[in-house]
Amino acid sequence: MDFFAQQDHARRKTKQLIGYFALAVISMIVMLYGVALFVTYCAGIKQQHQHYVAPPPVALWNPELFAGVALGTIAVIFLASAYKTMALSGGGGALAESLGGRLIASNTNNPDERKLLNIVEEMSIASGVPMPQVYVLENEEGINAFAAGHSTSDAAVAVTRNCMSKLSRDELQGVIGHEFSHILNGDMKLNLRLIGILFGIFCIATIGRILLQARSGGNDKNPLPFVGILLLIIGSLGLLFGRLIQAAVSRQREFLADASSVQFTRNPGGLSGALQKIGGAGSHLDSPHASDASHLFFANGLADSFFDVFATHPPLEKRIRAIDPGWDGKFKPLPDERIDELLQRPAQKRSQPIFNQPLPGILVAAGSDAPAVIQSNSVLPNLGNPTPMHLKYAEQMRDALSENLKATAREPLDAMALIYALLLSPDEPVRATQLAGLADRATPAVSEKTIALFPEVSTAATHARLPLVNLTLPALRQLDAGQFNHFSQTIRWLIGSDGKLELFEFVLQKIVLRHLAPKFGQSRPSTVQFYTLKPLVPDCAVVLSALANVGSSDAAEIQRAFAAGAPYLRASEKFGLQLLPAEQCGVNQLDAALNRLVQAVPIIKKNLIEASARVVGADGVILEAEAELLRAISDTLDCPMPPLGVGE
Repeated sequence: MDFFAQQDHARRKTKQLIGYFALAVISMIVMLYGVALFVTYCAGIKQQHQHYVAPPPVALWNPELFAGVALGTIAVIFLASAYKTMALSGGGGALAESLGGRLIASNTNNPDERKLLNIVEEMSIASGVPMPQVYVLENEEGINAFAAGHSTSDAAVAVTRNCMSKLSRDELQGVIGHEFSHILNGDMKLNLRLIGILFGIFCIATIGRILLQARSGGNDKNPLPFVGILLLIIGSLGLLFGRLIQAAVSRQREFLADASSVQFTRNPGGLSGALQKIGGAGSHLDSPHASDASHLFFANGLADSFFDVFATHPPLEKRIRAIDPGWDGKFKPLPDERIDELLQRPAQKRSQPIFNQPLPGILVAAGSDAPAVIQSNSVLPNLGNPTPMHLKYAEQMRDALSENLKATAREPLDAMALIYALLLSPDEPVRATQLAGLADRATPAVSEKTIALFPEVSTAATHARLPLVNLTLPALRQLDAGQFNHFSQTIRWLIGSDGKLELFEFVLQKIVLRHLAPKFGQSRPSTVQFYTLKPLVPDCAVVLSALANVGSSDAAEIQRAFAAGAPYLRASEKFGLQLLPAEQCGVNQLDAALNRLVQAVPIIKKNLIEASARVVGADGVILEAEAELLRAISDTLDCPMPPLGVGE
């Protein structure tokens, strides 16, 4: 799967969606114009009876009436769509809560919830996607799930209660792998936009229901209920258009997500088993808002469609046979009791600090005699393409963490201390100054926890830092607004307290604050603003120059590294892409550059990441620290990159 091709496909689907929407609106305007003509004619007949005048002439074309109907219809649909879009501005969490979802606490001890969180953590580390919020729909009996969000920063994964408790670990992993495919393929943003757009179309039917219930206090017959019936009929046709749009957008994407899940987990039996249990138990959702989000679900959440053309999901039989050709055609019944916890793969107890011993199949620890190296040309194919090796790597990495660190990452205040500890200087005098300043800025408990964590965190391999940060995100999202503001200010102070520019530390704090900002209303979902490279060339120069300066202090080597990567940006010579001096590619310039580059079309991001890989790998290989820096920059561009060097 080509990550950038799928992102482009999702963007083209958005344009197709707008086309469908425009056709639906035009059709509804024409039908509403017909209703307006009828009402106008009836009013003329009534006036004739009252004043004994001749019947009004019948004219099928009334420009003024048509303009009024068109403007009124567009205004209603636009305002309703804008209202719904604003209601979903909180991302996937807002949608999950509207469907009755409950956020699972990061430090939960419930066995089923812990099983679900462990699976999501593993897939998050393996794919390079920041840890999403995880919800359970407790009041739903069917087996279903969905992923939603404007971006990976505000993504949420939600499952029904029976999906969490009645599926085995392998089956639940198959379902979550399917949902992560939607995240990586760019489907989430498209699906959330679709909800907002369709709500405007459905609003016409809602107005019809209101008018249908209208009553008149006078002696004259009230025409509003009759008009309400007509609007309800037209609104139902709008509903029909909406269902057609939902089906057109989602059905083929479900097959792709199934295939991607199997590719990710290399376990077709898990996903097939989940689909078979859905066939036996059902996937219906009772929430009154389920119809709005039906195209997001793992399986059909509404009543079966009489015609496949209206179905938002392919038939279960076809989905199962596509991944399990040997299926016997029989659906599985649900187990009578909750799945035995022995089905979960228990974590091995470890007495040593994290990654002091290399784990099979993953990068070796920092300080090893044989540091891991990655070829430059292997970076781009990894984007959006996690493999079973990455998943195994993620399981081993999480299991290798000490119980103390895992517990710390799951408590909000302790997670703050963990981030602070990751940013402390290895130089003892500088660190002493940082800790003294931290004592004035943090609570005594957080300050003491930071001191206690540093010895353990400082022994972690470089490649363990991003997964550690990722594991803290669910807990940090539980901070209140005041705590988050204080936390973000303290992080920025720590970054600048040693007077040095550590590019990885800068990008690390940018990742943390960027992924937390949507939760606290401090950022808007990024939209594509730049379709050509020319206006972004200065920003690309900042990123490539910063990377070249990080790799060496020798002017000739810096120039050679920049020259090695610049051609892969595919910028015309007339654009004037040039190496910048160190003072022009500092923290502030890099921050502004990344904020603009995240708004570029996928192909520009693709070329920039390839150029960046060639810069840091100008000497022929990419070391572990350079690989994690690439992953961090890729994350800030909304391009999730799995751990590099795994399985090579």
